[in-house]
Amino acid sequence: MSSSTTDTPAPARRRKTAEPAPEAPALPAGPLFTASIGVRWRDLDAFNHVNNSNYLTYLEEARLQWLKHVPGPWFDEESMPVLAASEINYRFPIEWPAQLHVELFCLRLGNSSMTIGHRIVDAEQPEKLYSDGHVVMVWMNPHTGKPVPLPQAIRDAAMPD
Repeated sequence: MSSSTTDTPAPARRRKTAEPAPEAPALPAGPLFTASIGVRWRDLDAFNHVNNSNYLTYLEEARLQWLKHVPGPWFDEESMPVLAASEINYRFPIEWPAQLHVELFCLRLGNSSMTIGHRIVDAEQPEKLYSDGHVVMVWMNPHTGKPVPLPQAIRDAAMPD
């Protein structure tokens, strides 16, 4: 009598483990701009940490604060920035209450885009890195949806002498 089953146990399944976040990239010597942002109670999730979606809000707020300081026109009816890509490495959970510094760095200027590196750190303990990464902003014509040249005001502000 022949049997197609054996008494040998099935091979153990390998558990997937989370890959560690990549090393923080080397950034230019000093930030292009540092924004101060306070953590709000409503930013927290069920674990009493800042919800990951709020990191994007903090980054957006920091970029808008920087853009308000850019001398010269950086948008008009024919040219506006849009977020094309984002990468966030979550290094350490942010808890309430906290005061944050969001540091922005110019990593690359293209014909119509700018890559902005970012770090979110504790305002009182700047060595405490909550997250890092980068975003790509593309200037586009809102009527055509096509990229347009990066405004000179952005080039000048991103690469000061």
